[in-house]
Amino acid sequence: MEQDGFSGRLRHAMDEAGLKQADLVRMADARGEKLGKSQLSQYVSGKVRPRQEALALLAGLLGVTADWLAGEPEPRPQAHADAKPHVQVRNERERPMREFKKSSKLDNVLYDVRGPVVDEAARMEAEGERILKLNIGNPAPFGFRTPDEVVKDMRQQLTDCEGYSDSRGLFSARKAIMQYAQVKGLPNVQMEHIYTGNGVSELIQLSMHALLDDGDEILIPSPDYPLWTACATLAGGHPVHYLCDEQSEWYPDIADMESKVTDRTKALVIINPNNPTGAVYPREVLEQIVELARRHQLMIFSDEIYDRLCMDGVEHVSIASLAPDLPCVTFSGLSKSHMIAGYRIGWMILSGNIRCMSDFLLGVNMLSNMRLCSNVPAQSIVQTALGGYQSVETYVRPGGRVYDQRDFVYRALNEIDGVTAVKPKAAFYIFPKLDVKKFNIHDDEQFALDLLHQKKILVTRGGGFNWDQPDHFRVVYLPRIDVLAECMDDLADFLSTYHQE
Repeated sequence: MEQDGFSGRLRHAMDEAGLKQADLVRMADARGEKLGKSQLSQYVSGKVRPRQEALALLAGLLGVTADWLAGEPEPRPQAHADAKPHVQVRNERERPMREFKKSSKLDNVLYDVRGPVVDEAARMEAEGERILKLNIGNPAPFGFRTPDEVVKDMRQQLTDCEGYSDSRGLFSARKAIMQYAQVKGLPNVQMEHIYTGNGVSELIQLSMHALLDDGDEILIPSPDYPLWTACATLAGGHPVHYLCDEQSEWYPDIADMESKVTDRTKALVIINPNNPTGAVYPREVLEQIVELARRHQLMIFSDEIYDRLCMDGVEHVSIASLAPDLPCVTFSGLSKSHMIAGYRIGWMILSGNIRCMSDFLLGVNMLSNMRLCSNVPAQSIVQTALGGYQSVETYVRPGGRVYDQRDFVYRALNEIDGVTAVKPKAAFYIFPKLDVKKFNIHDDEQFALDLLHQKKILVTRGGGFNWDQPDHFRVVYLPRIDVLAECMDDLADFLSTYHQE
């Protein structure tokens, strides 16, 4: 009998073909396609619907059409395990269109901040469910507003922003960034070594492609912001993850970092203030990292997008200020500090030993020229945004929204049986730990899906930040306290009975 819905038809087709889940995984592998065991289990159980490319793969393996498998009301063709995906043709003389697959360069790329669990949340929203999205640091949906003077400045300059700018960026923007860098103590900063981008994300990708050859290694923290690992991988490099120690305020483990250095290591990355942990590295830790980079002649990349969001009187120190003799690339922007994530304006500053990275500069210039320029209207407000009073300071002091929401979430999480968390010192995130023995957690993606399905709360699993244990997840604490209070109650209720099979 025909089954309605994707999961029912999938099981029906597998039964008729005499195939088990393991058979499909093996057949996909033989075709050079990737089909994960847990991924397939979620399809079979009906917890997750596949993307179009996965749907086409399953249809091809089972000898059915993708439309039928998706649940469309059409006759089902005869199943055959080795059949190729069905392609509709207009007449018998017309050849089937070849299948266009994603690049194999994406096989090992991970970006779960927007990934399968997010896709499932989108499907649920389309069906009318309301989802609390604690998966991404996007201030606007939670009532954080752009400073009025920034909006007015862009409005006044908009008609002057219709053409391309210099590929590096507007003079006014780069001048303001240079002055900001000087205040932060960055050495040897010059206008021609400052580049604006469509957010820091674009510049991370650009710099990785400019630096890495196939097989080059780069040290990246674990947990990390996954874009670093993804961009290094896409550039042909080999990301090597060093540990950050939860028992030491999530500071980098210098011994582990040093043990990961090889003759192929070209650079190291730090994320300070850190995403996803909220850690801020003290001067003495940064000095140890500088000394390591000096011993092994490594370039330093420092992601400092949250440098203006430190709390508890913690001082942010730019690592480049401690390394005038080393090649350093420092990233920052306005997305978080000025609550304008959608404007897409970030920058990178090359400082220190410029001479030894002159060829790298040629690559950066080439790639910067290829995209012509970054968003000119967003560039136009940098000078105003960086000058004078910084409204973000009201958010991160006692009584401010970010400060108070941080304190509330920290206390609430640590009050839940089986959950512990280190108090973040900056940014919008906390990275709590789950007692895997208590909850029998062996799959953190399944944990995130179960929480989404039962409580309509969307979080990002620890594995999404290249953390290799299934025992962490990230919470964004941007919602107001009343919303966070309800969320924490729901999480506590969920965990009171949670136990993975």
